[in-house]
Amino acid sequence: MKSKIVGVLGLGIFGRTVAKELGNFGTEVIAIDTDANNVQIVADFVTKPVVGDFTDINLLRHTGIDNCDIVVVASGSNLESAVLAVMHCKKLGVPRIIAKARSTTFEEVLYEVGVTSVVSPEHDSGYRLSSKILRNSISEVLRLDDNVSVVEFEIPDQWVGKDIRELDLRVNYDLNVIGVRDERGEPLKNLPVDLKLPNEIVIVAIANSRKFERFDYLNEIK
Repeated sequence: MKSKIVGVLGLGIFGRTVAKELGNFGTEVIAIDTDANNVQIVADFVTKPVVGDFTDINLLRHTGIDNCDIVVVASGSNLESAVLAVMHCKKLGVPRIIAKARSTTFEEVLYEVGVTSVVSPEHDSGYRLSSKILRNSISEVLRLDDNVSVVEFEIPDQWVGKDIRELDLRVNYDLNVIGVRDERGEPLKNLPVDLKLPNEIVIVAIANSRKFERFDYLNEIK
């Protein structure tokens, strides 16, 4: 699976959080802001830090935004700038555009001009959005504190036909399985330790660190 390319337009608190978190997990990130100080803060975390006006379609094209799988328009305080950025990204063929909005009015306008989804930040939402972008097998993460989470994920292909003793999930991923379900939303069932895991099963587990998330985000589950 090829790595995603993500553009982050606007590097305030929210945009910086998204850009740095994605960069930490090896995602190719193009980060653009008019403020050189904001760009400098993320420079060591992203692939291409750019000082410039992201409402300029020529700049976006020159920096490679047309190659992005996802663009995050993180400038939620200026509606005109956000709308122009979204429209330019649409023209450049970006398949998925996520925008920050500070009010329901902003949200309505952004949906009208073609965003895929809207988020209302700040800091914590940046982490949640980054997690959604990075996920491969994981469908949900409920953070209980900085280290402990409940994670729900579809069984990775590499685990099909193995049982949880073979996988040694506690040692390899810091996971304690709570149960399984055939699909999301269904009641949990117990997982026998000797059951050979089938295709298309959803596992729910307590994660005692971000170890499993990191393996999933980097597509390195074995």
